[in-house]
Amino acid sequence: MADRVTVIGWDGSPLTEAARAALGAATLVAGAAHHLALPEVPATAERIRLGSVALAARRVAAHRGTAVVLADGDPGFFGVVRTLRAPEFGLEVEVVPAVSSVAAAFARAGMPWDDAEVVVAHPRTLRRAVNVCRAHTKVAVLTSPGAGPAELGLLMEGVHRSFVICEELGTEREQVTVVTSDKAADHTWRDPNVVIVIGGPVAAGDSAGWLAGRGPAPGPRGWTLPAEEYGGELGEGEQDVLRTGQLARLGPGLGDLVWDIGCGSGAFATDAARAGAAVIAVDSDPRACARTDAAARRHGVQMQIVHGTAPQVMENLPEPDVVRVGGGGAAVVSAVADRRPQRIVTHAATRDAAELIGRNLTEHGYRVECALLQSVQLDTRAWTETERSVVFLLSGVLPARGR
Repeated sequence: MADRVTVIGWDGSPLTEAARAALGAATLVAGAAHHLALPEVPATAERIRLGSVALAARRVAAHRGTAVVLADGDPGFFGVVRTLRAPEFGLEVEVVPAVSSVAAAFARAGMPWDDAEVVVAHPRTLRRAVNVCRAHTKVAVLTSPGAGPAELGLLMEGVHRSFVICEELGTEREQVTVVTSDKAADHTWRDPNVVIVIGGPVAAGDSAGWLAGRGPAPGPRGWTLPAEEYGGELGEGEQDVLRTGQLARLGPGLGDLVWDIGCGSGAFATDAARAGAAVIAVDSDPRACARTDAAARRHGVQMQIVHGTAPQVMENLPEPDVVRVGGGGAAVVSAVADRRPQRIVTHAATRDAAELIGRNLTEHGYRVECALLQSVQLDTRAWTETERSVVFLLSGVLPARGR
């Protein structure tokens, strides 16, 4: 095992005294090509081109001598420190940090970033990173080959955002470009880069809070908001108890894309967006779309609203993680199940309709649950009944699929 391992962050600034001392004593140096070209790297040191961090960590662990690993930005922030400290390598490291590439990108843009989400986009996580960009007004994306600005822009179709693209930060080739999301695919971008994704309506009075990134859900407490928050008149499938059950079974969160088919007043779509998920709300009634847009703006959440008739309108929508079907019956539920979301919820007014939907979901490979929900609202001044509703709540879950 190496006698000593130092991880040095590099942001283009002159190396600190501690960093130069560690490099001067190194018998092995790992880093990208531009790191290994630094004049402070000893000519006699063994050099490892940093491609696979796990492979480099294995070489460092087997090295007899003093090792240095160079990395861009702060190596402890989505960086190599995590891999080097993994139990299989047994490495204890000293870290000389630098300004993170996210901090540098926001500095170049002249913007604060304590209210920004920060995500990492690899080809396997790109869709979830895009969902965060859909759901929030300020997101920094640490990109990678195959999951860069062009790919982000293509998957943001239907949602307008501005991209601040920071290429090769800290190098002589550094460049900052501002484009709209629909134009990002028209260019070839150099790695490494950070994309700041900004846009969408911001609730009035927004200011710095006490928590970096996504703060608590705006507005009143509760998974679901009461009917009066949505104008008081809700449809059959939007009552508080049913919405709470639907939300609990879907469990939407940060990085998820929710379809709300038959969004009505926008109550469920707004509740899901308050949980941090990206939401596409669909309805064939333009008045429902307008009410949903008004609800989203009133509660300061982001969503995409699509006017059209299901299931036809669903053909060009991006793949969902979870879906609520608020209208359209078994035919729409079947079309949704063909897209294989992880979870589906819907409701039925009669047992026959519930059985038809349940059999349909089972045939599509979903594990089905059904509950009869009876809700009785009471006037607590006289303890008299004011409203009664009875509805079947159905949910389908694809087995052996995580979040």
